[in-house]
Amino acid sequence: MANQPISMQRIKQIIRYHHEGMAIKRIVKLTRTSRNTVKQYLLRYKKLGLAAAEIESLDQYTLHQLFSDAPPKELTKKDPRYERLEPLLPDIVKALRRRGMTIDKQWEIYASREVDHYQRTQFGAYIRQYIGRSKTSMLLEHRAGDKLYCDYTGDKLHLVDTDTGELLPVEVFVGILPCSQLIYVRACYSQSTEDLVDCTRRCLEYLGGSPAAIVTDNLKASVIKSSKYEPRLNQAFESFGDHNSTAILPTRAYKPKDKALVEGAVNLVYQRIFSELDPLVFISLDELNKAIVPLLDALNRKSFKGEESRSERFEQMERSLLKPLPELAYELHQSRQATVMKNGHVNFSPDKHLYSVPFTYIGKQVRIVYTSEVVTVYHNYEPIAQHTRDYRRLRYTTDKNHLASNHRFMSEWNPDFFITKAAVYGASVAQYVEKLMDSKAHPEQGYKACLGVLNLAARVGAERIQRACQRADKYQNYSYWVIEDILTKKLDELDPESETLADEQQTPSHVNIRGNKYYQ
Repeated sequence: MANQPISMQRIKQIIRYHHEGMAIKRIVKLTRTSRNTVKQYLLRYKKLGLAAAEIESLDQYTLHQLFSDAPPKELTKKDPRYERLEPLLPDIVKALRRRGMTIDKQWEIYASREVDHYQRTQFGAYIRQYIGRSKTSMLLEHRAGDKLYCDYTGDKLHLVDTDTGELLPVEVFVGILPCSQLIYVRACYSQSTEDLVDCTRRCLEYLGGSPAAIVTDNLKASVIKSSKYEPRLNQAFESFGDHNSTAILPTRAYKPKDKALVEGAVNLVYQRIFSELDPLVFISLDELNKAIVPLLDALNRKSFKGEESRSERFEQMERSLLKPLPELAYELHQSRQATVMKNGHVNFSPDKHLYSVPFTYIGKQVRIVYTSEVVTVYHNYEPIAQHTRDYRRLRYTTDKNHLASNHRFMSEWNPDFFITKAAVYGASVAQYVEKLMDSKAHPEQGYKACLGVLNLAARVGAERIQRACQRADKYQNYSYWVIEDILTKKLDELDPESETLADEQQTPSHVNIRGNKYYQ
């Protein structure tokens, strides 16, 4: 293809940089390759229709066959040995996906059934050539049920805070079985250890078993200190692996090839799942994950070109090779110390969220034990409160049963609460209370005044409080003190008609005196 020979590794670099969105000019500079050569290889790459992860996993021989100037040498159909071997090739390639299976073992099976057969070297060459033509060479590199690759997407999905309208970013976990390429996706609040454990546990439950090893990126939640020889694993995540009879294998630092497969899956998730969810609005993590499920199922059921789907491959080759999950699922518990504040809440520092406890524990030391979903508060090893975990910062989660009686009563205050209470004494009382709150700049400014009016109503009865409210409403004066003054002076007991008549009698007749009726 090019005038000068180029290494197969250089081809992988060119495709990787192109896949990352790098401009051709930049690729030319980094790979020290001519512009025309880079363009020619990228053109060949697009015509092949292979994913970047598939290119990364190809061996040198297959890559040379796909990108060399001369087309791969075609096998002659005149050889009767090849005519008998050709229909066996698809089943041989599928067999090679099984754990522990090699080309040598397949050749032994083939040779035992054929009198006139190819020797080991020629048999292997034909297998590799077939794989190169069918674009399935990556299946030779990954054994069924051997590894699960996990990582988080770089881009994030979002939830909408219903109180503020703020967009809250959430992480997206992606897992992939490299042999069948079955993918799992789940949204979570963070990349913390508890969220990583929870997502990986749900991934294993989705698969119905655990592989021999779980390969993760060098996340702080899984690796305390990376090392070329023996990385130090996070104890909690390592314990999770032991619980599910699987090993934890971090990828090597600064070795992008180690996670090329899962990065390919991430790009596929962007195309098939993110693009569908971005225009939609979600207000909870559960709602978002429920929307992911049908999109994920469609992705796994979609057939490869000329081959079975990811789900079909998984059922045929990998499900039976996964180790069974333990009866009790692993659940990571962590704890924090806290002091119950005067408002009857504890500050949960990891999320900066506040949770209520019974008011009798105000001022006492408690221990908060939490998982990714539940927060439980203990005092002297006795559970005193439990809440669903809320990741919103600087917010309160309150159980009304935890409040003192006066606090519980105040927590129920709102305009409808007072109007409903006032309606018990009559429509005129409810109307007056509503106008009292409307007369304030904010309804809460009238809550105490309304409470005072209701207390007066309880003392004097429905009949008197109705007359008092009607009298105060007549003069459009809305205040607790007006009602108290009317009741104290017993003005509510005066007959409005006789009062009007008395006023008219006391007022002298004069042409310049208009009388109170004029102003009505």
